[in-house]
Parts: sequence; C-alpha cells; structure tokens
Amino acid sequence: MAGHRRIVGASPAARLRLATEAGADRAVVARCHRRLRGPYTGVDTVLRAVLPEAVRRWPELVEHHRVELLYGMPELAELIGAAPQTLLSETDFEERTRFFGAAMIRCMSQGVVSFLIGYARRVRSGGGLPPYLVFDEVDQAEPTTQELIALLVRRADPKHLQVTVCAAAGPLPDELEQVLARCADRVDLAGPLSAAGSEHEVERGDAELAEAYVAGDGTGVDAAELIAYQRLDPAARARLHDRRADALEQASPSWGIRVGALAYHREHGSDPSGAGRLALFAAQRYCVEAGFSASVLDLGLRGRAVTDPITDQHDFWDFSHQAAAACISLKRHAQATELYLDVLRRYTDPRIHMMTSYSMAMLHTRFLEPRDHDQALRWQNNAIAIAGLLPDPADRLSFGVFHDNALALIQMHRGKLTEALELIESCITRLDAELTDDEWKLHRSQLLYNRARLLTATGRLDEAFADFTTLVDLDPYYTDYLSERARIHRIRGDYAAALADYDRAVELAPPFPELYYNRGTARVSVGDTAGALEDYAYVLEMEPDDIDTRLARAELLLELEDFDAVEADVAAGLELRPEEPRLLCMRGTVLLERGRPAEAFEALDAAVQRDPKYPAALLNRAVVQYQLDRYQAAVADLTVLLDLVGDDPDVLLNRGIAYLAEGHPALALADLDHALTLPGADVPELEEQRERCLALVGGGEE
Repeated sequence: MAGHRRIVGASPAARLRLATEAGADRAVVARCHRRLRGPYTGVDTVLRAVLPEAVRRWPELVEHHRVELLYGMPELAELIGAAPQTLLSETDFEERTRFFGAAMIRCMSQGVVSFLIGYARRVRSGGGLPPYLVFDEVDQAEPTTQELIALLVRRADPKHLQVTVCAAAGPLPDELEQVLARCADRVDLAGPLSAAGSEHEVERGDAELAEAYVAGDGTGVDAAELIAYQRLDPAARARLHDRRADALEQASPSWGIRVGALAYHREHGSDPSGAGRLALFAAQRYCVEAGFSASVLDLGLRGRAVTDPITDQHDFWDFSHQAAAACISLKRHAQATELYLDVLRRYTDPRIHMMTSYSMAMLHTRFLEPRDHDQALRWQNNAIAIAGLLPDPADRLSFGVFHDNALALIQMHRGKLTEALELIESCITRLDAELTDDEWKLHRSQLLYNRARLLTATGRLDEAFADFTTLVDLDPYYTDYLSERARIHRIRGDYAAALADYDRAVELAPPFPELYYNRGTARVSVGDTAGALEDYAYVLEMEPDDIDTRLARAELLLELEDFDAVEADVAAGLELRPEEPRLLCMRGTVLLERGRPAEAFEALDAAVQRDPKYPAALLNRAVVQYQLDRYQAAVADLTVLLDLVGDDPDVLLNRGIAYLAEGHPALALADLDHALTLPGADVPELEEQRERCLALVGGGEE
C-alpha cells in the first residue's frame, strides 16, 4: 500500500500528472492557492467531493461533525443543511464581545480531519476504495489550509486515506514541513518553467497573456503571463481586475471568494482606496467573526496600505485594531504592540484611545511574558476614564460595563476576587436596569459566565451552579458552560453528573482536546479505564505534544502495570520534548518499577537538573538513592522536598526511614513523631518504624 507523498516541482501540470497517474479515477484534486477562496481553499473542494455520499450513507457521521464542517465553509450548508444557531451567530457584529482565534480554528480543522478519516474508514470497511486526495499549490495556501493538511497527513493512515501534497520548491510552515518529512515520501521533479510559457502550445499576444493571468485570479505560474501582466499599462491592468471583480460579484460569490479572489481584484483595480478598501474591510470582518487570525492579519495590513489614515480614519484604525488582535492569537505580541502604539501616535479620537488602552491592558494581563497586571491596571483605568466621558448615555453604559468587566479580569489576576466579583455584579445590575431582556444578550451572558467562574473560585458553588445551568439553557452549543458545570459536579463528588455533562459537550462541540482530557480524568475516577484510555488516545492522536494527557495516560498505564506501554508513551513524548522534566521523571519511575535503579536514577537526576523544584522527581530520586544505599543523598532530596511542599506525613515517614538507615534514629524519631500529628498519616507504618527507632535509641545508638 502506497503512503503519503510530497511532490515538489515548478510545474503544476507536471506535479498533477505524477500525483494522479496511479489513481486518476479516485483522485480528488484540490487547488489550494489562497487567492482563490482564502482560508480552507482546497479543503472545500475535498468536502464537496465526499459529502454527498457521506450524507446519504452515514448521516450520523456528518451530524457529529456538522459544526466543524460548516464553521469556515458555510456554503456547504447546501449539501448538509445549516449549522445550529448559537447566541453568537445571532448577535450583530457591533454587539460581539466574544471572539475566537487560531486555537479555535485548529480545533475546527481537527474535526474536519476526524470526519475525513471516519469517512474513509467507513468506505474501506464497506469494501470500497476511498478517494485519493491531492492538494496542489500548498506553498501558496492560506495558513489555515496548510495547518489542516499537516494534521491530515500526520493523523491519516495511508492504508485508509492516502494524501499527496504538491508544491513548488521552497520551505513550508514548520509544522507541515516536519510532518511531511516524517510521514510522506518526497519526489522532486526536475526542470523549471521556461519564461516562454512552456505549458502552452498556442502562441498568444501580451494582451491575451495578461488577461489570462488576471482571469486566473493571479494564481498562475506561467512566466509569460506574469511578464505580460507586469508590462501592461497600470490603467489597463486595473481595468482587467475591475472586469474580473465585476464578474465574480455578479455570480453571488461565497464568502471564500470574497475573502480571496474578490478582495484581491478590488485591491488591484481602478479604485483601491475606495472599492478595494471596502472589499478588504468586508473580508477582514468575516475572518474576524470566524477567527481566521492569519487572514485577519494579512487583510488588515493590506487594508492599511490602501486606506488614507486621515480621510478614512475609522477604517484605518479598524484594520489596525483587528490586525493587532490577530497578532496576539498568532503569538506575535511585539507586532501587536507596535500596531496599537501606532494608532495611539496617529490619533486623538477618544474612542480609539479607549479601545486601544483596553487592548494594551489585555496584552499585559493575559499574554505578555512576564504578565504585568499593574501595568494592565494603568491601561484599563485609562479606558474606563474615557468611557465615563462619552457624550452618549447609551455609549457610556455599554462601554462602561464592557471596560469594568475587563477591570474585573485584571483584579482577578491580581488575586482580588471579591473586588472582581463586585465589579461583575455591578455590571449586571446596571444593564438589567437599563436594557430589555433581548438587548446585548451575548455580552450579558458573558458577564453571567464571569460571575459564575468567580463564584466557583470563591467557593460559592450552589450559586455558580445555578448560573452555569442558566447559561447552558441559554446557549447550549457553547459547551464551555457544560465543562464548567461538570467541574462543580466533580468538586461535589458527583461523577455521574459530571460525565453526563462531558458527554453532552462531546456530542455538541468540535473536538476540544481539553474536553476529552477532562472526560478521561473523570472516567478514571469512576473506574472506566477503557473509556479513559480511549479519550486520552484521541487527544494524543490530535495533539501528540499534549504533555498533560500523555502523562495522564502513562500514569494510568503504570497503575495497570503495562510498563512497555508506559515506556513507549514516554519515548514518544521525549522525542517531541527531550527536556521535559515530567516525562524524564516518568521514565525514571517506570524504570524504578522494573527494578532498574541505576537507569532510573539517571532519568530522575536529569528531571531534577531541569526542574530542581519538581516534587515527584525529588521524591522518586530519593527512593532510588535509598535503594542504592545512598542514604544521605536520599535525606537531602527529601529535605528539599519538605521545604517545597511543607509538612507532609508520607515524606516525613520516608525521611525518617532514610535517617534510620543512615544511622540517625533520633532524627528519624523526630520526623516520625511529627508525622503522627498530621492528618492523613499512615499510622500503622509510622508506629512500626517508631518502634524500630526506639529500640535503637534505647540501645544506645545516637
């Protein structure tokens, strides 16, 4: 069975000939150039090819992944029906206070990948042959598509679903590059394209060549077309873009086309600062609503380039503001700060300073390392001061509440939970007094959510539970509420109710790794080992670098004494993170269980070297030191551990045993006596060791 392939070459035609020569009848060829349809270009082609059969034969599979399939490709509703309505989807953009970014999009892409894998397995199990997927122009794809392809190639077993990735020479994004190097066979095609248009046999004049380049939405690689386009008079070039944009608009374009081809042509048409600006603005807003951070940034920078910062001040600020927010999602914090400071330097408009101050506050309290909550407080107080001076009473109310809510977050981060809760309560009261039930519903739900979380943090679980239940009923598809309510069930010890909430969230939500991890830990608590291992396996299939899940599975396998599986998990984790102390500690622990103390010491010592304050590593290294008759070293490790964790009866017991072995029964007795005064002490074991100490002390030793 052939595996995944990576075909590298300058000619798309040559790449595709090789890609499809062995399975042209089953090949689904997807062009992925970002200028065609923006995010998910190419992915939409594949889904259009497989969804009709999937809907007909396995509607339950489609239903399970409906949210992900439609999230970034709403036009697919014509094949599978509409997405479920949520409070967010029913809220006007101007009232939105909840936005998503790169992490949400990755989760959605994981769901699409799960759908494709599930579809292929069903086809194969029914005796059929699933399609052979060919993604071309991947080097020119929007980052969302590139990320999804990386996930698909890594997760899909080529025995069930074979993928070929075609691209021109040159590096791809790191994740995709690494996945292809590990999971795909590479084929390099010789021979660059000629400057004369080697893929066309018919002679064409410059005008025809330039028109062909524009008609291809600027995605062609024919050098003759590009040269003719560049030679063309700028006004004539702009007219070609205008005609192509007009044609696209007359065909009722999808949002993908609006983000890709249409915005590109208007941007390069005869009115870039007018029609171009508006097209880029609409495209960026759509991407903001979805959370396509890479495109939000790209469109924002392009929008700034065609927008007059004086005559179109609001649009220039909006392009900048949204681009900066996207930078945060992409972990490009320095660029975000630069954009925010740029608009502060340019403008004196109070609203711009108010919202930019808020954004700077969020940077400092949520994202920058190290966090600086005091600096965040300075910025947020500025935002609040401006909000209180707005001339319109409605604006003073809505923005005042918005910014007090942000202040509550900062106070929570500063450890002032009571003050944070009082702020949220005040926000809710003010809105309830001035608004009808149908106004600002999304933001009011966000306030209720924040109140519920603060109530949980302050131990008022019954009130928090009531708030979360209200939110579940109000917006059932926003499954964070179910997960939070499940957490309260767990605190109360009601794991059956917690699992019911987790199960409901899994049924409704895209595959959030954290959700499956949490359900896995709850399943462990009720003895459902098989269910827990299934959840952990799915998380690690999606995100192999999820160290918490890998450790949770390793610990469970260790309890089951499946040492080979534990070592395999640890080895896989260390391949990705060779310096991770928790994985090194787990390696040492399993080696200790296998009775190989010298090797265990090496791993545990490496863990402590990387994190000298890691309790588990110190404890287990002490155990190994004891087994190797290094009693003084064991005492030293346990002493450091007690300094870290405080009085712990089990650690005191172990140090007492080590003291006794070292020949210091009086010191051992002091530890054992202290341990007996602490809750949770192993009294029988302590009494037994204490008797040994007394016998030695009475016999005259130390």
